Amino acid sequence: MYKILVLGAGMVGSAMAIDLAKNHQVTSADLNLSSLNKIKAKQPNITTLQIDVTKKEKLIETLKSYDLVICAVPGFLGYHTLKTIIEAKKNVVDISFFPENALELNDLAKENKVTAIVDCGVAPGMGNILLGYHNERMLVTDFECLVGGLPKTKKWPFNYKAPFSPIDVIEEYTRPARYVENNKLVTKEALSDVELIDFDTIGTLESFNSDGLRSLIYTMPHIPNMKEKTLRYPGHVEYIQVLKKSGFFDSNIIEVNGIEISPIDFTNKILFKEWLLEKEEEELTVMKITIKGVDQKGENKTIIYDLYDGYCKETQTSSMARTTGYTATAAAQLVLNNLFTEKGVSPPELVGKHKSCYDFVLKYLKSRNVIYRKSSF
Repeated sequence: MYKILVLGAGMVGSAMAIDLAKNHQVTSADLNLSSLNKIKAKQPNITTLQIDVTKKEKLIETLKSYDLVICAVPGFLGYHTLKTIIEAKKNVVDISFFPENALELNDLAKENKVTAIVDCGVAPGMGNILLGYHNERMLVTDFECLVGGLPKTKKWPFNYKAPFSPIDVIEEYTRPARYVENNKLVTKEALSDVELIDFDTIGTLESFNSDGLRSLIYTMPHIPNMKEKTLRYPGHVEYIQVLKKSGFFDSNIIEVNGIEISPIDFTNKILFKEWLLEKEEEELTVMKITIKGVDQKGENKTIIYDLYDGYCKETQTSSMARTTGYTATAAAQLVLNNLFTEKGVSPPELVGKHKSCYDFVLKYLKSRNVIYRKSSF
């Protein structure tokens, strides 16, 4: 039994703490007392701790007694929190999905002999693990990740509920989307190249460009075509584009009746209520990973992984928390079990290249009924 600190007691952070508490001594830490009380009520054997991760010295002191840290703080806090964890010489699994490049901390992690697995959720995360595995076993020419978290019941006008903070979703809609085409890095506006895609499990969804490749741009430069697109119910993009083009996502301060406010802060407040997932509201995660290339026999090969996962009524855990969080807790077990011991910052594709890690993660997820169905031709 190991001592594990989970920083962040939100929807995903609490799911990870509860999952790890089955076999380990877990502390859930957050600034929000309400979130800590909720997790304590759900799982009394988890220790709770109120902490401000921006207080660096206090955080370093807190980290001393733990064997492993899971970082699930909001994205805007992620980079500096991860840096502090590394400086404290603690192994870490990170799912804060901050906008900065985590690989910039690679040298620091190596110097401090730290194993840091970053971006280890569903996407980025599991898609990277799958690509990393097959990249070692075939000459990959194409990689495409289609992924989305959606409410089971549509509600006009957005047909969407956010399993996490709306401000993080808005970031997906505003950050320029990078993808690789014919060995060239292409940057396009987010929400561009809308396509309708048919899924057997849910019907027709629309896909659009989002900046989800992240580390793959740097770790897999030999793959000529790589793209990640977000999935939503049809019609969602048009409504978001209306808000975006009308200035509702702008961060510049404006004055309204003598009060200064940024449009994006106003929009975030409005959408928080509109997109709020109600307690026990059913939602789902859809993902399709397509990997194309030439196998070791010189034959063309296409490998597809499909995921359709729903809210778990038994554990009252959202699908996005399950698919994101359990990938991270699987990675935590890899580190604790010494199945992955490489020092430095490792995105999931560098974990998945090892067959033992790939097999372990898929088995771990399957045991929690998160099942990736594989087909190839």
